[in-house]
Amino acid sequence: MSEQQTIAILGSGNIGLSLARGLVKAGIYQPDQIVLTRRNVSALLLLAEEGFQTTSNNSDAVRKADIVVLAVLPQQLNKLLYEIKPVLKKLKHLLISVVSGVNCHDIRVQSGTQVQVVRAMPNTAIAIGQSMTCIATDNASAENVALVKSLFDTVGVTIQINEELMTSATALCACGIAFFLRSIRAASQGGTEIGFHAHDALKMAAQTAKGAADLLLQLASHPEQEIDKVTSPKGCTIAGLNEMEHNGFSSAMIKGIKMSAEKAAVLYDKEG
Repeated sequence: MSEQQTIAILGSGNIGLSLARGLVKAGIYQPDQIVLTRRNVSALLLLAEEGFQTTSNNSDAVRKADIVVLAVLPQQLNKLLYEIKPVLKKLKHLLISVVSGVNCHDIRVQSGTQVQVVRAMPNTAIAIGQSMTCIATDNASAENVALVKSLFDTVGVTIQINEELMTSATALCACGIAFFLRSIRAASQGGTEIGFHAHDALKMAAQTAKGAADLLLQLASHPEQEIDKVTSPKGCTIAGLNEMEHNGFSSAMIKGIKMSAEKAAVLYDKEG
């Protein structure tokens, strides 16, 4: 789209690159309308060959852009904001932060400008267009929030939440990918123990998990409603479920999510 605003993605790791590719695949942007930055710009060589603008200079990228995506680690953010501070313009730029544990207010303080900031928390399923992305802001216009939502809708599903819940969203959705993967891995190991080859067990467990999730999403159903359909009196399903619960399955998942939320809340050092 020739009239589309230029977007700069500062810190083009897995999340940033997946977003860039998703926007192009959806036809919202052409590659030459996206500026990608990385300290080691040679790592972006393939992207440059595809037509993306690439640079190691974050300030130059911001100068070219209207929308700026902050996609670095929490411990790298203050240095990045100090670097781009001289070129940030309140009336020109919209900042989108995918940095864990950093609120909109802190970003404005460190950047020294009252630029509009929208936080977005995608997960690694963004790479296949299946991210669960949570969006929040404390000062952005409804128009800009809708714009950010439209960007991340190209790489999955989005939901707008209150900003105070963004750290919790990190634990449930971003860290949650690992939790569900570990449960699938455990199921596949159980499958191997009862007789399946490891590669078959993993495929069977993963597809079963995908089917379970789709039952909830496509039927707008509740987990217990679907569980009831496969648990008969004195049956093998309820026996297995009860054994898992006796060993703390649900409790372990809940405690793990709470622990991740507590850790996510202290990843960013305001003074760093």
